Amino acid sequence: MSGIQVGLTIFALLLVLLALRVPIGIAMFCMGAAGYVHLTGGELTLLLNSLKNLAYARLSNYDLIVIPMFLLMGQFATHGGLSAALFRFVRAFMGHWKGGVALAAIGACAGFGAICGSSLATAATMGQVTLPELRKAGYAGSLATGALAAGGTLGIMIPPSVPLVIYGILTQESIGKLFMAAVIPGIIAMIGYMIVVRLVVGLNPSAGPAGPRAPWPERLRALVEVLPVLLIFVVVIVGIYGGWANPTEAAAIGAAACGLLAVLRGGMRLPGLLASALGTAQATAMIFLVLLGADMLNTALALSQMPVELAAWVKSSGLSPMLVMIAILVIYILLGCVMDSLAMILLTIPIFYPMVMGLDFHGMTDTDKSIWFGILALMVVEIGLVHPPVGMNVYIINRLARDVPLKETFKGVIPFLASDFVRIALLLIFPALCLFLVRPPA
Repeated sequence: MSGIQVGLTIFALLLVLLALRVPIGIAMFCMGAAGYVHLTGGELTLLLNSLKNLAYARLSNYDLIVIPMFLLMGQFATHGGLSAALFRFVRAFMGHWKGGVALAAIGACAGFGAICGSSLATAATMGQVTLPELRKAGYAGSLATGALAAGGTLGIMIPPSVPLVIYGILTQESIGKLFMAAVIPGIIAMIGYMIVVRLVVGLNPSAGPAGPRAPWPERLRALVEVLPVLLIFVVVIVGIYGGWANPTEAAAIGAAACGLLAVLRGGMRLPGLLASALGTAQATAMIFLVLLGADMLNTALALSQMPVELAAWVKSSGLSPMLVMIAILVIYILLGCVMDSLAMILLTIPIFYPMVMGLDFHGMTDTDKSIWFGILALMVVEIGLVHPPVGMNVYIINRLARDVPLKETFKGVIPFLASDFVRIALLLIFPALCLFLVRPPA
């Protein structure tokens, strides 16, 4: 069999294992090991020799420490009450508008994403904080849950972002540049979701009634409460991009600052500290298991030469580069039906990245192409968190809002999905939206 045939066979069997509900990390490891043995002529000894170094080579990577650090930041923010402060701040300024509480929920999701890096954690935390307020204000169940499910995706769109860290490690791209490139698309995402809320309440005012106007003393108190959170975000992102701290050092500073802030605000006690450490350990273990599975699979794919053959075929096919990119994005959307965001990044980047780098897009340099594709991939992966039939964010929010039927929640996210597709089209046409902060025009 050719390299492409071997690779496609591995992928087909991998999808079978996923359909049988085998965990993604274990499924990738098993299929990678099986493919490796097949391609080396059945020599089990060669596989064992490869496994000796596989885990050490991956887990000894210093850059990976950034993942538990950012996860710990999110845990401290969750258990220290910082999420509630973010919501109070945005609500104080927007709560008196029609749909204002939903707008505040989306703004708070963006703020929480700036110190979390996980979409599921953002959706779960902000859902617990804001759902009672949305229901108390008389919001329609579809708008309340739809806005929170979509807003939760800002957890990976607004830097820091764990999937972007993984992308940077896989492609050897600068994590600082990727974070800066995600800022404008992340802000566009937040604004797009807020526009959707305004359109929904414009068509159906009863879906999101206006609340009372907060007096200025209350607004100023809310601003003072949230300033340290904003400062942490600025220190982490500007520190990485400014060069005075590498991503790991900046993440450690951010985690320590979040922990200290959580203690000083009175929300963090010993049980919260233990819960933060345990939550970080569990999430890190899960991510590292998936990383090991992906490394085994990618070793087999590299041996099969599938990525190289596929990239060469695409380059010689005569297909328009933009058509190839659209096809890749459609594949991501389809994979979102069966996989989580991290698994999609780990599984597809070794295949799609060489294809993209071999094509010409808007005359961009390789570095610009790499950053642009990373942000595009992140945005499409983010869609998988809310579109049916999986939509992990939808299930998390629906579990919190037990009085809202799942069908209503999926119905509520459809307008937000439309906003996502508009944003992807804009970034496809105007790469400068993500490259502007990375290399400002002269």
